[in-house]
Amino acid sequence: MNMVYTIGYGGWRSLQKFIEFLKGLEIEMLVDVRRFPTSKNPSFKRENLEAELNKHGIRYEFIGETLGGYRRGGYQKHTKTEAYNEGIKGLLELARESNLVIMCLERSHRYCHRRFIAETLKEMGTEVIHLEARAKV
Repeated sequence: MNMVYTIGYGGWRSLQKFIEFLKGLEIEMLVDVRRFPTSKNPSFKRENLEAELNKHGIRYEFIGETLGGYRRGGYQKHTKTEAYNEGIKGLLELARESNLVIMCLERSHRYCHRRFIAETLKEMGTEVIHLEARAKV
């Protein structure tokens, strides 16, 4: 059975501590599911995040085109689209090859589109672990 972690970088002031936390869980890949991979915190902008993760042996993948939030008509409607299904399929393929975490901004999955992705994965038999309860900023 596959397992997928989820995390929000909101509240993490230090990218270094964020990476140490992921390394402690033996995360091999971070999958960015933000629709727009930028941030007010420069450390978490796509290009900076990707470069720093790679330095620490964590692969970065962006799949915001298919699984990113902020959708016309709402995200729940988006979960019924072919693009969403393709994104889930791609995510599951990545999960078969690596211990991975999907990441967005919101600290709690309850307030983030990650909750819909997690629900879909659970329905497909994938174990999902939300890391916000364990995160230490």
